[in-house]
Amino acid sequence: MLSIRIVAVGGLREGYLRDAVAEYQKRLTKYCKLEIIEIKEGAPVPLKGHCMLCDIGGEMVTSEGLASKIEKLSMTGNMITFVIGGSDGIDVDVKDRISFGRITLPHQLFRVVLVEQIYRAFTISKGEKYHK
Repeated sequence: MLSIRIVAVGGLREGYLRDAVAEYQKRLTKYCKLEIIEIKEGAPVPLKGHCMLCDIGGEMVTSEGLASKIEKLSMTGNMITFVIGGSDGIDVDVKDRISFGRITLPHQLFRVVLVEQIYRAFTISKGEKYHK
């Protein structure tokens, strides 16, 4: 089973954000093993597998594009790491940088968006009804 790791600077302070992430984590259990690692600002980033930095200046991907990326990467490796920086950004050497748009989101809210998009990507790949 594919392992997906999300490395994020900081924790989720708001209960509603934690609840949303927990809901998608639960849904994802049938598709992958999801691990979320929270690090402090300035701490070393534990990179493993194929790493993608979520960056407003990165390659803009659609939900279908993310699904295709995850599907291709799952054939060549057993782990994908997504990195979410804090409000001051993050210093990490990652070649694959992706963006879900040119808007700025608080990094806590972006974590919810990322987990939802990962879930959506799996439902797209499996041809399930979630994605409309």
